[in-house]
Amino acid sequence: MPADQTSVGDRIFICVPESVDGVAVHALIAACPPLDANSLYCNLLQCSDFADTCAIARCGGEAVGFLSAYRKPKAPDTLFVWQVAVREDARGRGLARKMLFDVLSRPDCASVRRVEATITEGNTASWVLFRSLADALGASFSHAPLFERETHFGGIHDTEMLISIGPFDPVDKTNHS
Repeated sequence: MPADQTSVGDRIFICVPESVDGVAVHALIAACPPLDANSLYCNLLQCSDFADTCAIARCGGEAVGFLSAYRKPKAPDTLFVWQVAVREDARGRGLARKMLFDVLSRPDCASVRRVEATITEGNTASWVLFRSLADALGASFSHAPLFERETHFGGIHDTEMLISIGPFDPVDKTNHS
């Protein structure tokens, strides 16, 4: 197994995405409602310019998981998780959490001490994921409204709650796979 790849079970591998993964990522996100679809161009940028803070999970050469994130420009010790997608047939294996730990353990995230994301109140899977991440990191977990239904979304999207995890110690890949 290449050094830049993490094994999840016998058949799923997590690694840094490449620009050629953009189309597969775009299709994966489209197959994971209710995730918001971004443009294909956005996914290409995530897989190229932001690849070091994103992860793709492959099984048999197919994309079965994708995590997009970036270090906040005004708070470089914070990783903002933009989106997590896991194909239905790959769920139940802790893949989302493993992708998070894969990214957090990379050299580009060595100074990361906090994780943020936004979640709608009804997204139970994401609440469970991020609470379990906070527990695993031994870090505090808080949340508050960030983008509100009426004020920011004109009534067409549920309020997005900003979740914050941290501070926490540097993540070691060998301790959280």
